[in-house]
Amino acid sequence: MNIYSVNLSGPAPWGFRLQGGKDFSMPLTVSRLTPGGKAAQAGVGVGDWVVSISDTNAEDMTHVEAQNQIRAATDSLTLTLSK
Repeated sequence: MNIYSVNLSGPAPWGFRLQGGKDFSMPLTVSRLTPGGKAAQAGVGVGDWVVSISDTNAEDMTHVEAQNQIRAATDSLTLTLSK
């Protein structure tokens, strides 16, 4: 596993979609990128696992908890991901 971090400058949209979460019994992963969006420009890849969102461990997050954590980031969003 190759773990890396990206810091996306705000405001939203961040340019990615997530799938999975504890409530789906699947790890949180990036399911889609907006071409040319902030996440794509930062090197985020489709299928990358989300390890943490703004320094909060994402392993036990439900999908909605992850969405809320991302929405709470207004000026910048830091993601730790695994390829």
